[in-house]
Amino acid sequence: MRFALILPFIVLLACAPRGAITLDPAAAAVGDVTPVFIGTTREFDGGRFGPARSEEMRFARYDISIPPLREAGEINWPTRLARPDPRRHFLTTAEVVYGSDPAFRADLKRDLAAHGQEAVIFVHGYNNNFSEGLYRVAQFAHDLELPGTVVHYAWPSAARPLGYVYDRDSAMFARDGLEKLMDEVAAAGARRILLVAHSMGSALAMESLRQAAIRGDRATLDRLAGVILISPDIDVDLFRMQAKAIGKLPQPFLIFGSDRDKLLRLSAQLTGQSERLGSLSDVSRLADLEVTFLDVGEFGSGTGHFILGDSPALIRLIDSIGQIEGAFEADRARRIGLVSGVVLSVQNATQIVLRPVAEIAVEVNQ
Repeated sequence: MRFALILPFIVLLACAPRGAITLDPAAAAVGDVTPVFIGTTREFDGGRFGPARSEEMRFARYDISIPPLREAGEINWPTRLARPDPRRHFLTTAEVVYGSDPAFRADLKRDLAAHGQEAVIFVHGYNNNFSEGLYRVAQFAHDLELPGTVVHYAWPSAARPLGYVYDRDSAMFARDGLEKLMDEVAAAGARRILLVAHSMGSALAMESLRQAAIRGDRATLDRLAGVILISPDIDVDLFRMQAKAIGKLPQPFLIFGSDRDKLLRLSAQLTGQSERLGSLSDVSRLADLEVTFLDVGEFGSGTGHFILGDSPALIRLIDSIGQIEGAFEADRARRIGLVSGVVLSVQNATQIVLRPVAEIAVEVNQ
């Protein structure tokens, strides 16, 4: 019976085209190039990082050309049969796989110096190959105009719809790697680090923060300028225990989710639960934690699993993390000034239900 329920989702995911890196240095003259620094525990084989796990941490940098002719939130991949078009396709203009940690740190240090010692570390989610995670973080950073150096942690996802259990084990396998990457970014001179994680990558991120706290690594934790979990695929009780182990959570601590998320609904069914953290319907379960849950279900389409990154309307609404942070440092009782929606506060936790501006305007004019 359970297989019958999840089969439509498996078919949907299996039919989606997969991304691949296309190297085209000439695209740098057409698109807006975003350098992405990489830390990965994927096995390096045949010149590419694959789904197999590696106990050795590797570092790289890829320069990604963001094409001018596209909608915000959209990633267009070149097809195998057509010539890549730098006006429409995401392309890689340069790639470097570092032979040593010091070489990576030296390049990272130079980039951080040029970006005010600020960094954004992005952790991809379930069912992502290396190129998909890489291009997604480039798109996300570009469209939301994230400040600072862009860093991506690429953990060994199987990149298969039926690879959920493999990915869940890989996320736990990759905890030390993310902790090491955060230490590397801090050692290279980052004074402020924003940690952004999607889906199953959120569980990985929380485990790494928990480990760092237990080990007493305040030098890195104190540089965290905020944490953003997007559609987090985490058991709510587990999240609570992780948060308690971390202690004082970095602020702002934002959770973007929706009870309409079809993939989290599937995950809940697979784990025998009614909901996951990213599909939480009752914010009172987080009442004693200093977190803000932003319900973005009104902006969803398709599976609704990465609305913050692929919804043009929501990207226009939240056009920079700096805007979010500034609003959350203001009077907690008047946070609604950031967006159009409804605010519900329960002790330390806050829930904001975001709604499209056009929808609000219609109600006002009635």
